[in-house]
Amino acid sequence: MSTTTGRQIIWSVAFSLLLALITSSIVFVVFPLTSWADLWTRHFMDIPIVVFIPAFSIAFGSVVGTATGLYWRKQFHYIERSLHQIEEGRHYEDNDGFSSVSELQAIASRIGKIDKQLIEQVKLSQRLATEKAEEQEERIQEIVEQERQRLARELHDSVSQQLFAASMMMSAINATREQEETTVEARQLKLVEEMIHQSQLEMRALLLHLRPVALKNKTLQEGIEELLMELSQKVEMEIKWNVESFPLDKGIEDHLFRILQESISNTLRHAKAASLDVKLIKRDHLVIMRVVDDGVGFEMEEEKAGSYGMQNMNERALEIGGALKIVSVKNQGTRLEVKVPLVEN
Repeated sequence: MSTTTGRQIIWSVAFSLLLALITSSIVFVVFPLTSWADLWTRHFMDIPIVVFIPAFSIAFGSVVGTATGLYWRKQFHYIERSLHQIEEGRHYEDNDGFSSVSELQAIASRIGKIDKQLIEQVKLSQRLATEKAEEQEERIQEIVEQERQRLARELHDSVSQQLFAASMMMSAINATREQEETTVEARQLKLVEEMIHQSQLEMRALLLHLRPVALKNKTLQEGIEELLMELSQKVEMEIKWNVESFPLDKGIEDHLFRILQESISNTLRHAKAASLDVKLIKRDHLVIMRVVDDGVGFEMEEEKAGSYGMQNMNERALEIGGALKIVSVKNQGTRLEVKVPLVEN
């Protein structure tokens, strides 16, 4: 039994008993009893009056309380469901569920106004994000891209090539010392070779993070597929993706792509994951982007306390009227999900 229904039953039973007591007192004053035994000798429907009055009051109060409790519970359910629709970014269309009670109609009207205001705010946020992305992209894209390309080129031509040469030399040295594998020196050289190999993988991930600056003239779907295709060729990780094709505003595409870049960068640097799964889908007027890895995970409270990357991704999601949710379990992986409502302009 719900709290609302229970309270209504209790109040109705109490009111019925009080009303029965008052009515009985008035009757007994007008028609006094000759003795208290008359309460047991007088019958109504073959039931002593002293039993019938409280029993009928309790039964009547229970029926009335249950009916009114169910009625108000239904109305509260409509209010809760309407607010839940607004919370999830869906358009509020449940006004018919409210009764004709003026107070409830006023609540329904207020919820409808709040929904319209939120929709207008989402439209404004998305429009401003689009304008901001277009203006900033033209002004700073070339400078930032040139700088990143310069850094990537220098790292590739110097550090990356030196790491490759060092790896080849260490492999050759270890190959000539196969007969001395049990010596301390041989084990140390093998460890150095593994460290150089790991540094090569991290360098590839860093170069991959530097190069894809913006979508340029590509759609979000094309940019994601190109990014993940190149990533799968550079790092030893199983990468899967499911990217649906649908049109989006430029501002939404730009923010979602940058959130994806930040998420993949975190995975490469910290997760030590063996697999990565990326999804971009559209469901019920919502764009959903989901990134899942099977890495080491992290403590959510510690990450919230001092993570610039998480704060940056959350701000980007809010700028386009969306919501970012991250769930991570220690040694079980991390799941990032962004939901952005689509509103008609």
